[in-house]
Amino acid sequence: MRDSIASIIGNIPHRMALAGGWIDQPFVSRHNPSPPGSMVVVSLEPNLWFMDRCGMASGTRKVALELWGGTVPDRAPADLVRELYRAENQHKAEPSGSQDMIGLLYPGVSRLDYDVEFEGGYFPAHIESNCDPEIARWLEEVIHLVPIGQRPEGYNPLAVKNLDPQWIRQLGQTGKDCFDAIVAKDVRGLAASMNHCMACWEAILPHTVKHPAIPIDLKRILSYYQQRYAGAMYSGCGGGYAIVASEEPVPGALKVKVKTC
Repeated sequence: MRDSIASIIGNIPHRMALAGGWIDQPFVSRHNPSPPGSMVVVSLEPNLWFMDRCGMASGTRKVALELWGGTVPDRAPADLVRELYRAENQHKAEPSGSQDMIGLLYPGVSRLDYDVEFEGGYFPAHIESNCDPEIARWLEEVIHLVPIGQRPEGYNPLAVKNLDPQWIRQLGQTGKDCFDAIVAKDVRGLAASMNHCMACWEAILPHTVKHPAIPIDLKRILSYYQQRYAGAMYSGCGGGYAIVASEEPVPGALKVKVKTC
């Protein structure tokens, strides 16, 4: 019997972020006039390899592999999140968001609710997780990942910040809408939340989708997928993967498997 790819890349799950990303950063959430704002993360089985610098939490996953030797310890996910957060962010002036750790360590689909009044906004005030295998299988059917490209070395998406409270309120709402659509198995609602999330990114942090260091026309590529399928968003700032919501096949796309237990 052949070994699985996990025997090479480790048994730590991957993390996919959907609508609401960036609301986990306190510099964003502190401007939200209607907290909490939400985002959605999905734990993925390590049955394929993802490119680095593509918004799939590969950096956090590497820290987890070094910290725990390739397998998640049998302890409470909330405790492991804190341990991994400390390990990755020690000595960092700009800490990574806790959504990376939560997406790796909480199984299923999770809605993370961030309020700057709770622990400064660094950790969610509430986590709503769904590990229903039927919902996970549905999400696997309608999500397609198209490789676009790694963000360049030295690229900084935060040089321009337009922290408009109304756009930030809408960003946090996209996470709520995304989670509700997934639980309802509503592909149109899921797609709408993803499309709206990208509009919020462009308004709040325009360098996430257009920057002199990025040689790819991310806006045109995103428009292509949004116009031809139900909806689409990027896996992270600067490109990475186009995450396409569609009940129809998407040429060239990877398929993921949601980790539910």
